Amino acid sequence: MANTADNPIKEALASLARLTYLFWEAMGSIIAKRFRMRDLVEQIHFIGVKSQSVVLLTGAFTGMVMCAQFYIQFHKVKMDSAVMSVVSVAMCRELGAVLTALMVSGRVGAAMAAQLGTMKVTEQIDALRTLATHPTDYLVAPRLLATLIALPLLTAEAIALGMVSGMIVAVYLLGLDPVFLWTNMVFYTWSEDVMMGLIKAFIFAGIIATVSCYKGMNCGQGAEGVGRATTQAVVTSSIIILISNFFVTLILNKILIYSD
Repeated sequence: MANTADNPIKEALASLARLTYLFWEAMGSIIAKRFRMRDLVEQIHFIGVKSQSVVLLTGAFTGMVMCAQFYIQFHKVKMDSAVMSVVSVAMCRELGAVLTALMVSGRVGAAMAAQLGTMKVTEQIDALRTLATHPTDYLVAPRLLATLIALPLLTAEAIALGMVSGMIVAVYLLGLDPVFLWTNMVFYTWSEDVMMGLIKAFIFAGIIATVSCYKGMNCGQGAEGVGRATTQAVVTSSIIILISNFFVTLILNKILIYSD
């Protein structure tokens, strides 16, 4: 009979089941408040504050390049004033949340996997169990909660800066009328668009933290195992984010847009 490791489908399903179990176990720890507030504050500072420069640069230049690209196409059909409305909707619904999640996954997810992987290799996680401290309560719960708090805020910053930078490019570089740009942007950007981006950011935050902690706590032995776990954490998180984004978009479109 074939081993589970020899069957990639069974291995993928088993990993998904373990990921789901780790997520709900960490959520139970968060609800029961079985984590230290000091750890939570440290993780919020590491995930949120220290990621701002990368996220803000990503949001700013994404808004700028989208404005420049959309202007070329909209100018052909004499719809220059609609450029910022498309930029704002794209940033709110898709690019703000997805790009922020990918950047945070590369920076924070890799760091989480490396930290927990090093603890696993040096047997610090086993020492926690010896001291009657559950690793999920001490290690996973504060990281998960901090990511759930920080990523939607980072996404909101990226969306806002993307709109501002796009407006600057449209007005000062492309010479478009700021009144028409602002009017169309406000008229065509609904609250549901912003809500969709923040909901996606919340979902992506759970994916990043859970996958990164799982890969770190289940890494192989030695420096090679830690390096492989770090790489797998970033790649797996990014792939799951991109795949889940499609299904989340379909569901939220049905709930938020077409429910009226």
